[in-house]
Amino acid sequence: MPHYYDLLALGAATCWAASGLLSAEPSKHLGAIAYVRWRMLSVAVLMWVLACMFSKLPPLAWSSWGIMALSGFIGIFFGDSALFAAMNRLGPRRTGVLFASHALFSALLGYAFLSERLGAQVYVGASLTVIGVMVAIAWGQHKTGGHPWDAAPSTGVGVGLALIAACAQALGALIAKPVMQADVGFDPVLASAVRVTTALLAFGVLYALSPRYSRAHHPLNWTVFRQTLVSGWIGMGLGMGLLLWALREGPVGSVGVLSGLSPVLILPMLWWQFGRAPAIGAWLGAALAVAGTALVIAR
Repeated sequence: MPHYYDLLALGAATCWAASGLLSAEPSKHLGAIAYVRWRMLSVAVLMWVLACMFSKLPPLAWSSWGIMALSGFIGIFFGDSALFAAMNRLGPRRTGVLFASHALFSALLGYAFLSERLGAQVYVGASLTVIGVMVAIAWGQHKTGGHPWDAAPSTGVGVGLALIAACAQALGALIAKPVMQADVGFDPVLASAVRVTTALLAFGVLYALSPRYSRAHHPLNWTVFRQTLVSGWIGMGLGMGLLLWALREGPVGSVGVLSGLSPVLILPMLWWQFGRAPAIGAWLGAALAVAGTALVIAR
């Protein structure tokens, strides 16, 4: 029987897949950095409104607030910055293959720093899941209709940035877990508000220091603003809240593996939106990921 935090992690992955699909148009219109900045602003406002309405402010030490802010800085700001920089050098497909390694980083960090012992079945399932995600991304593209960035030559810097982004994602979750798990710890809504606000402030500093680098490509209009709101609320609001809720109860390793299924879960969404079945490689990767997920859940 699956633990409920497994379902929460899968829910987070589903939200991120849907958010990724919704992000394509506004991200292209605004540019990656400007889009992330507007999305974080909308999510920060939403999460603080929800936190004021529903969260009970626990008697947390200042160190707990600092730890949660550090989690947001490393996991969201630093991780997203490295991820977008990698995409500029490698393209989204190859970056996605490398970024899928964040599930393995989660398992290794949980083992090293939290003494998590998940068992042989979970490690086999985690390996199958990560390999499946990588196969779905690497060989799941049709010969025609690829992203133009994928034609860019691979660089060592791009590979390094993608792996740094994956490690930052895993490290951000690891840092957040102790203050989520405590009896008087953060609830997911308040934790999301703190993490997103920290990242938003960091992006604000980046904009102040290099406005040319982070300026929007085109003016923000109502349609793009609405798409940005919906994408942010689903992905960073609901998705991150589900992830933090899962981390509160479950091990970092298995939560990281299951929440990393977004590249597979987005395949049927793309099929539904564009009316084109995924390539054979995508089906193979999805089958491996489903088998691995079954092993992780059935532990």
